[in-house]
Amino acid sequence: MVRHPGNTNLTLHYDATYLGLPVQQDKGPFVLSYLERLKQTIDRALVQYRRVFAFRVDLRFPANQQLPADAFTNEVMSRFIESFKAKIAHNRRRALAVDKYAHECNVRNVWAREIGESGRPHYHLLILLNGDAYCALGSFTSKQRNTCHRLEEAWASALGLPVAAVKGLVEIPPNPDYLLLRGDQQIMNDLFHRASYLCKAATKSYGNGQHGFGCSRR
Repeated sequence: MVRHPGNTNLTLHYDATYLGLPVQQDKGPFVLSYLERLKQTIDRALVQYRRVFAFRVDLRFPANQQLPADAFTNEVMSRFIESFKAKIAHNRRRALAVDKYAHECNVRNVWAREIGESGRPHYHLLILLNGDAYCALGSFTSKQRNTCHRLEEAWASALGLPVAAVKGLVEIPPNPDYLLLRGDQQIMNDLFHRASYLCKAATKSYGNGQHGFGCSRR
């Protein structure tokens, strides 16, 4: 086993697969414990829900805005996740008020904090929802309230800014979403390969008191 030179508590993973699941080997090496936690998070979602709606999203900071003092710590990610969870919970309560058979939804997430060439951090996330409650992101330009709007509002809340100030800072990458059915190995392979990017060792900062990776605890 090879230890990470920037953090000897972390073990590096160089193989093309992890427990039979493909990873983006050209982006490696990966941190072994991050791959473990990624798989654990996906598995827990599949235990709870027969269908899981998973999607990728990236969060960036505004260039010329007054930000809270802790904006460049992981406190901002904690606030984003709690705000997004609250918005999903509110949506489910409204759905249940109309239809007693509406599905509940536990929000799970995996995130990576990376440092760009400018020295500014940004976040990559995988978010997992109940696939019987959500199956599409919608768009930022839609007049209908949707998941894209909730992501944008949650990021604005985390930064203490109006929604207009974070326009363009919540980025949905191409082909971002996956509807994962329990037992569907091909979609599992595709999702894990895509999300393995979050587990790469490169571009993360160590030794500054900020974690470079995190995920749901249950």
